[in-house]
Amino acid sequence: MKSNAHFLVSNMLSGLFQQEMAALEDHDTLVLKGRVERVIGLTAELSDFPAPVGAVCRVESGQAAGIEGEVVGVRAHKATVMPYGDTRGLKSGDWVRCTGAGQTVTASMDLLGRVIDGRGRPRDGRGGILGGKNVPIHRTAPDPLKRTRIHRPLGTGVRVLDGFLTIGRGQRMGIFSGAGVGKSVLMGMIARFTDADVNVIALVGERGREVRDFIEKDLGEDGLKRSVVVVATGDEPALIRVKAALVATTIAEFFRDQGLDVLLMMDSVTRMAMALREIGLSAGEPPATKGYPPSVFATLPRVLERSGCSENGSVTGIYTVLVEADDMNEPIGDACRGILDGHVWLSRQLAVRNHYPAVSTLESISRVMADIADEAHIAAAGQVKSLMAIHKQSEELINIGAYARGSNRDIDLAIEMVPEILQFSQQKMTERSSFEAARDGLVSLAAKISSRRDKPRVAQSEARS
Repeated sequence: MKSNAHFLVSNMLSGLFQQEMAALEDHDTLVLKGRVERVIGLTAELSDFPAPVGAVCRVESGQAAGIEGEVVGVRAHKATVMPYGDTRGLKSGDWVRCTGAGQTVTASMDLLGRVIDGRGRPRDGRGGILGGKNVPIHRTAPDPLKRTRIHRPLGTGVRVLDGFLTIGRGQRMGIFSGAGVGKSVLMGMIARFTDADVNVIALVGERGREVRDFIEKDLGEDGLKRSVVVVATGDEPALIRVKAALVATTIAEFFRDQGLDVLLMMDSVTRMAMALREIGLSAGEPPATKGYPPSVFATLPRVLERSGCSENGSVTGIYTVLVEADDMNEPIGDACRGILDGHVWLSRQLAVRNHYPAVSTLESISRVMADIADEAHIAAAGQVKSLMAIHKQSEELINIGAYARGSNRDIDLAIEMVPEILQFSQQKMTERSSFEAARDGLVSLAAKISSRRDKPRVAQSEARS
């Protein structure tokens, strides 16, 4: 009898346990609640709130809709929550409820031509995103052994880039400069003229005034039709600015999975890093290099490595880096140079001479150009850059009149050819140059240099007279 009773009780308990488990499985998230203990700066500290880092939660404040936020730190039995909005209105004792395990974004072909915010919500007043599926924005980079090698060039439509700094499909390139040297204009040219199937553009920490200017003037109607623009302006919370970069990267990965060649442009990585610094310091991380906590330098490669080739398509990443005081060796610029597959340096000296795009060819490099350009193209680029280097080394002597023509054959040739080379490197923002035209123009310049170098040398006395 005892054994039968034990069996019946065991079955009953088992049934109740299964019902409880089924009830939990019907909910996406186990409901967790806590109370705000204190609010300091940009964060709220909660006691007895065992939610994981990255969990999305809602503060039930006096506001009707409450304030959404995210767990950015956990210490002992306390959690640090950073709201997606302003902390004004939060007070000690407010209830906080966990609403999800992490942010997702709706990935759909309907995103083409749309402008969305850092949380993936439409910002252009054209209704919701149709179809698609919800994809987590925190994802790992492709397996390095499953990445296909970069073997095809991507035409950018910008002559100086296609000629001297050929970019491959799946490459990650940085555009480095100080403020006001032409990064946004160059990005707009690439977005309009590129050979990529789709553009995904992240404007991270951008000035509010410049967003519409970029969309309507730099990108244009034709560029927008095949683009997705993700916007988080500089006045938005740090979490939203970081999420804008992650949302754009996730959308680019979605289009890559459809077998397309995607161009992901982010302006700028520096402002994303500054937002990460705000989050890290607010969560209690110690400042390290120039106030940046260690998590910033751990996050950069995790974000930038997500671009690249896969078995289906490619994501070519072009990331602008706003360097402090035109110094390429400042912490974020130095870290990005070590991660990316090349860098384009925009020179303020060229910009003040009205030379646009202000690309300093000698200070820029594409690490995959040797694998994707043909031998004639590579040889021509090397020959022209070599002559430019000779001119740069002697520029001071030439400018003050201390160099006598006929003293050095290479310098004479550089003085003669550099104006033509600079003309080749300049381009109007409305002018498109095909990849083939850039290559052929560079090869033609190299042939002209060779032919003039092979001419008999004029005697120094004749040259001076």
